[in-house]
Amino acid sequence: MYNKLKEVRYKNKMTLQQVADLVGISKAYYCQLENGKRRLFYVTAVEIAKVFNVKPDYLFYNDVLDSMKEKD
Repeated sequence: MYNKLKEVRYKNKMTLQQVADLVGISKAYYCQLENGKRRLFYVTAVEIAKVFNVKPDYLFYNDVLDSMKEKD
């Protein structure tokens, strides 16, 4: 998921500060989310998804699949 945050931000050619401002969180907090140092809660994911015009599940989807593979 965290790589997904960075990937979608790069695709949209946005800075950490721009995303943080649009979401209503600090740049430091968003940076910690991207680097996996903070847990991304669904409510925040919804706001981030709005910024990038994607569904919140898009931000989580690969991690869900990876965790399912690890359990097998």
